[in-house]
Order: sequence, then C-alpha cells, then structure tokens
Amino acid sequence: MAERLRVAIDATPLIGKPTGVGVFCAGVLDGLSRRGDVAAKAFAVSWRRRHAIDGRVPAGVAIAGRAMPARPLHLAWGRADQPPLEWFVGAADVVHGTNYVVPPTRRAARVMTVHDLTTVRYPELCNRATLAFPDLVRRALRRGAWVHTHTEAVAAEVVAVFGADPARVRAVASGVPPLADPDEGAPARYLPPGVTRYVLAVGTAEPRKDLPGLVSAFDVVAADRPDLGLVLAGPEGWGSAALHQAIDAARARSRVVSTGWVDDAALSGLVRRAAVLAYPSVYEGFGYPPLQAMAVGVPVVATRTDAIEEVLGDAALLVAARDTTALAEAIASVVDASTAAASLAERGRARAETFDWDRCAAGLVALYRDAAGG
Repeated sequence: MAERLRVAIDATPLIGKPTGVGVFCAGVLDGLSRRGDVAAKAFAVSWRRRHAIDGRVPAGVAIAGRAMPARPLHLAWGRADQPPLEWFVGAADVVHGTNYVVPPTRRAARVMTVHDLTTVRYPELCNRATLAFPDLVRRALRRGAWVHTHTEAVAAEVVAVFGADPARVRAVASGVPPLADPDEGAPARYLPPGVTRYVLAVGTAEPRKDLPGLVSAFDVVAADRPDLGLVLAGPEGWGSAALHQAIDAARARSRVVSTGWVDDAALSGLVRRAAVLAYPSVYEGFGYPPLQAMAVGVPVVATRTDAIEEVLGDAALLVAARDTTALAEAIASVVDASTAAASLAERGRARAETFDWDRCAAGLVALYRDAAGG
C-alpha cells in the first residue's frame, strides 16, 4: 500500500439537485481534501453528465475522467464482478461507494455507506428504485465489503438484518452541512399575508417524513394562533399526493406553504427565520436539517426514533413518531414560550458543534486503513 492511502470515492450523488446523500458526499470530499495522508479521487458513474462533478469537487481531490456509462455498468455489476473499477479510475487502495452500492474491484478494498434501512423496515414507504438497495448490500457483503453508517443505531441494524460481521461495520458520524449566505427576503416571498412566524420542515415529500402528520399537528396549533404558518421546503416526491390531501383537508390550509425545491440561499433564509424546525420522520439514518437549524440557533422538535435520538440527544424536544397530538403540543410549547425556545437553541448550538467534517474524515480514514489492511 502506498504511503498516502489512495481512495476512489463515488461522487455521482453530486450530480443534479443536492440530496442528503449528495451533501454527505460533498462533506466527505471536503474533509479528505485537507488531509495529507490521503490521495482522494472522485468518479461519477455517468456518461453524459460525468463532467457535472467538475465544479463540485474541492481542490486537492483528483477527478477520474474516463467515461463510465451508468446503465451498462450497473447491468454488468449486477450480474458479475466485472469490469473492475480500476479500469476507469486507476490503481486504488480503497473504493468508497457513497450510496449503498460499491463497484467490484480487482485489488482495492471496498467500503459502502448504508444511510438507513428504510427499505427493510418500511418497504411500504419506498419506491421501486430504492427497494433494490437490500440486495445490493447483501451482494457487496458476500464479496467482503466493509460498511460505513452515520449512526450506531443503523450499524446495529446492518449487523442484525444482514448478518454482517460487526468488526467490519463502522459508525462514523457526518458533519453539519453549513448553510449558505441567506437570502433574507425568502421568508417574505413565501409567507401568506398576516403570517409573521412559522414552523419549518425541510425534506423531500416522501412517506417516511410523515409531512401529512405534521400538517395535522399544525392545524391544531394554528387554530388559536392566527399569525403562525407552516412552510414545507423541499421537492415533490412519492409522498406528495398524501401531503396535498392533508393540506386540502386542513382548516388552516391557507397558512400552509409548500415551496417545492429551493436554492441554498433561500433555504438558509427560511431556516434562520423559523420559529421552530419540525422533523417528524417515522425513521431516519441521521438527520441533516435539524442539525443545520441547531447550528444557527433555531429550536427543533423531532421524533424519538433510534438514530434521531442518538444524533440530537437532549438538544431537541422529542416526541413519539406518528403521535400527532404530542407533536402539536411540542410545537405549541416552543412557539409560545421564549424561555423554552431559548433553552433549546442554546443546547442545539452546543450539540451541532460536535459534528464536524474533519472529524468525519478522520473516522473514515481509520476505516479505510482497516479495510485496506484486511
């Protein structure tokens, strides 16, 4: 093994509009770019859009320029361990698949990030594409891949569900994605007349986010708080139909705003001005939006699931998932009490500071070295 560890990282999630996986990928590359003990190289499994990562990879990280046609390669990799990734990226000590999939290799050790096990625990909440992930994970494990997760909760699930060797499953927490310079005018553009404060939720409209439940909880809170609104910031998804049905059924529907996808500056403006960020997910593997809100002093109300509780600790007000009454009471207690909100904000800032991309990179390098050595 070379003195500097040669790591090839799948940067395909950087293409297109950013998602949580893309945020993770960008943060990891940024952290690795500042280390002198790693020679990182990013690659994208795409033919037409392979150059889309060029402006999104930090200085200090090389880019593999050879074209990698996605459809033929995925078909080939799904049936056999050919062609090896080294054909496209050159020699490597470790290959890191950042989104459940790690390509076959000739000699390099393989590490894959498993973000969560929604497809196993709640398959009814998933779409067809994501339902393929468990088989991909099983295949990689059979061929000796190591597993990275963001939390100990998901690491334990990987061991229990897939029978993975606990010694080859490692939890390394992500950093907090920094918010962009805010568009200060964003809240005013989205808020209806008469709304001066708002509850914010951030995320794709998918079933496990339980945004319909949040709308129902908000409807209760909004009944005697005419100045309060609900802003749902995030792209449409396979849970949009149920979400729009819930909005249409709400008495306070005129104060519920679904923004669709917003750019980084607008999102930053919305987060910073929110009275509270609500994170009512049924299940998560980590949770970037609440940590981003905490980092800028916005109080958070979230659900008490294993990974969310592990990440947020006592810095958020936690309630049982799908408990609309408890969620409404928690939101009301924050928007009505400045002392409670201030206490949550203070604890949240301190909690967010413990999640750092340099620390994440250090943990991953330790994992890479163990994988390469094994």
